[in-house]
Amino acid sequence: MNASEKQIPTTTVDDLYAEAGHWHVNTGEEKIHAKRMGGRWRTLKWWSNAFWLVFFLGPYLRWDDRQAVLFDIPNRQFHIFGATVLPQDFWMLSLLLLFFAILLAVATAVAGRVWCGFFCFQTVWTDVYTWIEDKLEGAPQKRRKLDEAPMDARKLRIKVTKHALWLVIAFFTGISFVAWFNDAYQLWADLFAFEIGTVALVFMLMFIAGTYVLAGFMREQACFWLCPYARIQGVMIDRTTVLPTYDFQRGEPRGRVKKGQSEEDRTTGDCIDCNQCVAVCPTGVDIRNGQQEGCITCALCIDACDAVMEKVGRPKGLIRYESLDVLEGGVSTPMLKRPRVWIYAAILTAALSGIIYGLSSLDAIDLKVIHARQPLFVQQSDGSIQNKYTLKVLNKMSADADVDITVSGPQGLVLVGADEPISARHGQVSSRTVFVRVPPEQLVSESTPLSFSVTTVYKGERFTSQRDSVFIGPKP
Repeated sequence: MNASEKQIPTTTVDDLYAEAGHWHVNTGEEKIHAKRMGGRWRTLKWWSNAFWLVFFLGPYLRWDDRQAVLFDIPNRQFHIFGATVLPQDFWMLSLLLLFFAILLAVATAVAGRVWCGFFCFQTVWTDVYTWIEDKLEGAPQKRRKLDEAPMDARKLRIKVTKHALWLVIAFFTGISFVAWFNDAYQLWADLFAFEIGTVALVFMLMFIAGTYVLAGFMREQACFWLCPYARIQGVMIDRTTVLPTYDFQRGEPRGRVKKGQSEEDRTTGDCIDCNQCVAVCPTGVDIRNGQQEGCITCALCIDACDAVMEKVGRPKGLIRYESLDVLEGGVSTPMLKRPRVWIYAAILTAALSGIIYGLSSLDAIDLKVIHARQPLFVQQSDGSIQNKYTLKVLNKMSADADVDITVSGPQGLVLVGADEPISARHGQVSSRTVFVRVPPEQLVSESTPLSFSVTTVYKGERFTSQRDSVFIGPKP
């Protein structure tokens, strides 16, 4: 049989048309039961979902004698492995937020809402919840029938099991969130002893309720009505952005497969109007209507369409990742030739460089020197000139430390008030007032530079911080 005589296979798509009536565009009136299909993008989505295992397992990683990553808000300390970030270093937090904001923007400009489709916690948790629902209640048609059926023992058993599993996931979500701000092992001990703090308990219950409601009930409505990112995505994409897109030139006009019709006699496009792209969409939108607010670019419609094209013997890629320029017959603009990408890359590089510099320059102890202004200097009975200084020592280590004070400057200077080391509490600022006296003959100008240093030893390692200041004397 040659190509002109080849008959379009219809038995393979009869089931698709039988269920096509169930799939329609989401308008918010009823619950969306998305069909689950395998495929390349579904597999990739599961792998990207696994990223959130860090959220659940990260708090239990230890570093030295404490939690590896701990955001200790009561003590105003952020422990990130070997580094401790205190409020004085929170400028790095601003750079970190800038980095992730621009990273989100550049990802959207290049490939659309890949964050929403593959990494967003709302999308991931909803996907897990609906997977449980699919395993317990069956395919979408069965789920609809079960929802409409009167309550009986079977329905009660299935619903109770489903909601119990949902609550278990919500519970571990809540406890995992709180564990990033409290020692994870101590948190579990307090939980079992019913001694958990009020603030921790409130936040845990908030996340349990939020996860259960948002992922279990609101689902795609959170993307439509609660998420601000869905509103602003339009300004982040352009004609060169690669998105899951319906090839309208190839697919239109749509037409159902007709029995006995050969490919040569077909007058319609490749789209057979089976609505499978709508069936698998977690937000219930029709990708064939172009880019829209509800599309989270999860690419599941690509898997569905490719499966249908394979069944009917037509080329895959009717729905694919493509830019509007290419769909309209143009050429794809290389990424390195897009000005927006270069601007985003420059901002990302600057922010990341600042973060790396800040983390690499964190000292175990930090010293600030404040010169007394009233009076600027005092002449002692022996003729020497005295200046008063307030030293503020910030201990960024995880333990208290004794800090020694030294000063260098003009010959013959004497440091008064630093015979005993400063007892610096960890994570706090400790102050000490000292005096520096210099013989007048050593002062050649009204202002003479000098340098203070503080030193301590922690776990066999010596840490030093230095701060320059000036010594003020009378005009020579």
